[in-house]
Amino acid sequence: MPDVYDLIYDWNRADDEPPGPKKRIQLDDETLRDGLQSPSVLNPPIEAKIRILHLMDALGIDTADVGQPAAGPREYEHTLRLAQETVTAGLRIAPNCAARTVVSDIQPIVDIAERIGRPIEACVYIGSSPLRMDVEGWTLDFLLRRVEEAVTFAVRHGLPVMFVTEDTTRAHPDTLTKLYTTAIYCGAQAVCIADTVGHATPRGAYGSPASSENSATARRPAPASTGTATGTGVWTSPTSWPPSRPGPTGSTGRPSASGNGPAIPRWNSSSST
Repeated sequence: MPDVYDLIYDWNRADDEPPGPKKRIQLDDETLRDGLQSPSVLNPPIEAKIRILHLMDALGIDTADVGQPAAGPREYEHTLRLAQETVTAGLRIAPNCAARTVVSDIQPIVDIAERIGRPIEACVYIGSSPLRMDVEGWTLDFLLRRVEEAVTFAVRHGLPVMFVTEDTTRAHPDTLTKLYTTAIYCGAQAVCIADTVGHATPRGAYGSPASSENSATARRPAPASTGTATGTGVWTSPTSWPPSRPGPTGSTGRPSASGNGPAIPRWNSSSST
């Protein structure tokens, strides 16, 4: 009987395997936000969510998405309670919140961070694939303006930012590089390579612009995360990266869709800062 790999050529088993991580892997749990979006999942009462948050902390999970407070009054109150719990119970797990790349989504996160007296990472997301852009009627310049406005607003209000591109693994590399460049130059501390529909293999994630030496992350180092909306709702990213800084006030360096526009400064890609 022939070996299965004589019958099927598996590109995922090619010789040039991605190298192992050079830094500690950080775990973020999406159970309390992305994990509740399935129509077959019950959105539990706040007491159950707090219990889940404590279990995450006991497992040593680093961060947790505690909600998208702009989604409605109940979501705002649950997000606030969960964020408060990390402070009052002295939990090690750090809270973050999801938001679209619009100021009205980010403002509630600013409000909650001020109320609990603790920074909350804003995970701002936007669709990036040609399919999504075609359906929505978006242009690249429109996306870049949205990213610039949202990330700049969050950073100016003291929020650390993780910039999330949805359906990244089916988006064009040039589009992703321009989006990441804009977000990082505006002050994003990390980028998330979201495999929204479960398309990518580890090789595909490794080959993405966020891992490329020629990408925006090489110009200004930022941790790269991976995630999926169809799996466990957990992404991983390196840690030990200090906060990056936004560009000068009034200057974002946003590249245009044609590649022209203000020059993007180049940072030493070998630096640990």
